[in-house]
Amino acid sequence: MKIAATKSGKAFDIFNYIFLAIFALLMLLPLLYVLSGSLTSDAELSLKKVVLIPMEPTLDSYRYILKSGIILQSLMYSIWITVVGTAINIFSTAVMAYPLSRRTLRGRSVVMRLVIFTMLFSGGMIPSYLLVKELGMLNSYWSLWLPGAIAAFNLILMKNFFQELPDGIEEAAKIDGCNDMQILFRMALPLSMPSIAALTLFYAVSNWNSFFNALMYIQDSNKWPIQVWLQQIVILSQAGYDPNNSTTEFVKPPETVKLAVISVATLPILCIYPFLQKYFAKGVLLGSVKG
Repeated sequence: MKIAATKSGKAFDIFNYIFLAIFALLMLLPLLYVLSGSLTSDAELSLKKVVLIPMEPTLDSYRYILKSGIILQSLMYSIWITVVGTAINIFSTAVMAYPLSRRTLRGRSVVMRLVIFTMLFSGGMIPSYLLVKELGMLNSYWSLWLPGAIAAFNLILMKNFFQELPDGIEEAAKIDGCNDMQILFRMALPLSMPSIAALTLFYAVSNWNSFFNALMYIQDSNKWPIQVWLQQIVILSQAGYDPNNSTTEFVKPPETVKLAVISVATLPILCIYPFLQKYFAKGVLLGSVKG
């Protein structure tokens, strides 16, 4: 039996719809401004400053930053860094989170305190650099993957999700002859897809935006990810220099270049979210229920 809505209930629903619509618009406006500004002609952007719908769309800014093949090459490197790095992150986090979720593990409270300690304190930039150097990982993508293989916050989320799994599943698997690794990969992980999807998004965004570590550890400019190259393009464009043309015949104004740079660096990672969105909220909520 359907309950009729009261006038106050209808008013509250209308208010919610209006509020959420305004909030969504505020979230979309910056993205629309960046994309539209990158497609706006020089004269129109100089005249209006803020453009949401360009009158004369142009791809000059994108031609400028894509004129050199190094940008497409660095884009492939960024994809490689993100895909491999995220796989390492998920594997390492799962392998550590599963035993910590088992109440029979001795000393797990001590290990968890050490994990939480790393969320508050770190060795610092110089010790980290010296460690990476001594391990021979400079100018290698391993310097981007291994130091941040496990994020403490993500580890806690996955551990909490594993704790939500019924103990009977583990007991039944052991009766069937499964060892701990088989239970993890054949039982726990397939049942933890919402949590894995949420953490995959967290790790993928972190790896894609890996800028400072790449600038510090990767000395060969031919191995730079797109984030570093785009930062260099912005700096050079602000100085009025075209890195692709020594004669400086074509120099774009800094503002349009910045907007195109933001679009190139942001849109690829935004394309991943729709595929993980249905698992995202569920994975985060379930992983944060209890510690």
